[in-house]
Amino acid sequence: MVIHIYTGTGKGKTTAALGLSLRAVGHKMKVIIVQFMKGWKTTGEYVIQKKLAPYFHLYQFGRKGFVNLQHPSKKDIALARKAFEFAKENLAKADVLVLDEIDVAVRFELLPASEVVEFMKKVPKGKWVVFTGRYAMPELYKYADYVTEFKDLKRPQEKMRARKGIEY
Repeated sequence: MVIHIYTGTGKGKTTAALGLSLRAVGHKMKVIIVQFMKGWKTTGEYVIQKKLAPYFHLYQFGRKGFVNLQHPSKKDIALARKAFEFAKENLAKADVLVLDEIDVAVRFELLPASEVVEFMKKVPKGKWVVFTGRYAMPELYKYADYVTEFKDLKRPQEKMRARKGIEY
């Protein structure tokens, strides 16, 4: 078992997880991506899954809008729970399991950190699990094999809109 945590305030955490996933698919490994708090069916990773089947599967557990992280709704909490239960139930079917934005879900208490730690302790040998998202809780680091922090060294001064094919 190998657990990666991709965290930090810089861009590229999901992109890195998708790159790892693409490599795995290239070697006929089964990848399951569970996206927490995301519900956009127009992202490149969502659209490409049909072409990468049967090795690549992506499941979204979120609504179209953004979650109010300071005051998440009951629906957002329920969707995070549903995503986590789905991930636990499907771990055995995957060689690589990506839990996209789970770090944010834990930090803002959509999921209890203690439950995620228990999950991490039970990941069987031969499985690769990748956690992404800002604000990863340091208590998760103990159970990870890799922890990578993303930080921006340079960004455009004015806010750049998300670009199709690059950020989504």
